[in-house]
Amino acid sequence: MDWKQLISNKRLGQEEFHPMRHDDRSEFKRDGDRLIYSAPFRRLQNKTQVFPLPGSIFVHNRLTHSLEVSSLGKSLGDDVARRLIDKHPELRDTLFEEIGTIVQTAGLAHDMGNPPFGHSGEKAIQTYFTEGEGSFLQPKVSSEFWNDITRFEGNANAFRLLTHRFLGRRVGGFVMTYPTLAAIVKYPYASSAAGTHGKFGFFTSEAKIYQQIADELGVFRLSNEGEPLRYVRHPLAYLMEAADDICYEIMDIEDSHKLKILTYDETAELLLGFFDRETQSAIRRRFHEEGVTDQNEQVVYLRARAVGLLEMECVKTFVDNEDDILNGSFKGSLIDNIAYPQRMAYKRCAEISYKKIYRSKPVLDVELSGYKIMETLMQTLIGAAVHPEKYHSQQLIGRVSSQYDIQSENLETRIMAVLDYISGMTDIYALDIYQKINGISLPLV
Repeated sequence: MDWKQLISNKRLGQEEFHPMRHDDRSEFKRDGDRLIYSAPFRRLQNKTQVFPLPGSIFVHNRLTHSLEVSSLGKSLGDDVARRLIDKHPELRDTLFEEIGTIVQTAGLAHDMGNPPFGHSGEKAIQTYFTEGEGSFLQPKVSSEFWNDITRFEGNANAFRLLTHRFLGRRVGGFVMTYPTLAAIVKYPYASSAAGTHGKFGFFTSEAKIYQQIADELGVFRLSNEGEPLRYVRHPLAYLMEAADDICYEIMDIEDSHKLKILTYDETAELLLGFFDRETQSAIRRRFHEEGVTDQNEQVVYLRARAVGLLEMECVKTFVDNEDDILNGSFKGSLIDNIAYPQRMAYKRCAEISYKKIYRSKPVLDVELSGYKIMETLMQTLIGAAVHPEKYHSQQLIGRVSSQYDIQSENLETRIMAVLDYISGMTDIYALDIYQKINGISLPLV
């Protein structure tokens, strides 16, 4: 793959249209601004990241996580750009210099397709079709669509949200630039090619859009004609993924300390584990010399140092493996390939997170409640979409926003409209609709 082709300012839906601009923002900066001022981005502030939404202690939600991923993505992209321009002077004064802004924007967008209640919301959608009442739909829909909905993926849904032409839109999605859209797709293949891990990058309804973007940018296709689409990643997807990996793992450790799920000693041990003994001693000495006795402040400092070190390691890994990334032979993520001491420290954090954080009571409580809410919404609203002729179905359908094509004559379109509606909900809105559907709450007059 060639950097000059990979970084294009062509905009989806405006390929032949070049509007007059009245300011000096780059096309990639415009992408980010469109996202920040959008309703789906704002709704991230009320979507669970891992822990329950805050009471007296503020922890990360989807919005704060996305902002941090975006910030770190900018650093990763800028640092990679500087080093690769030194290596390839011909890239100077080209669009390649803006890869930091592209990754920054991809960081803003990467979680926009996630449903309420984190991964339990995703699982509730999937299992409604595989284990619940929705299993009767399998013979009524195509095998491709069945693969899409039984493996429902927030990543694929983000690509749909950014590119699909919902009702009332003049063109599809947010009219983003091609590289920004490609950079958010960590799993560039169809659901039927996802394998055992179940991850994929686009629904069947958006497959041709991804194919158009990838082919235009010169991203290598791995599948033959007639096979489910499979591509190698756009190189910037590795940087976006690294920003996401670093932020969710390290920030979850910090949040766990705030919530007293991890002790200070456990937290400090995990974060100091990224450094050699000399650096660990220097950090402890600094705390003593500067009088930093507050444990929360110490954790904040350790978190910042760990994030900074991981960022540098990922930049080095990307630059050192540039050829493999560009020819599509690079294996795993950047985190999987950083230097051994930092890789093992990251793995240790991941192990502790799974054992003590993601299985902790506050997290499980959100998952249990969120799963039940999502299960009920799926049963009720999918039922209405399948049998729209019923009186109660019409009441429910009237509750769905007009941008979703729930009155289509096509069953798959109606089912997808329900998934669009539910996945776009905030946690609180999903709870509100759940209570109204079950007669638990009535609107006050």
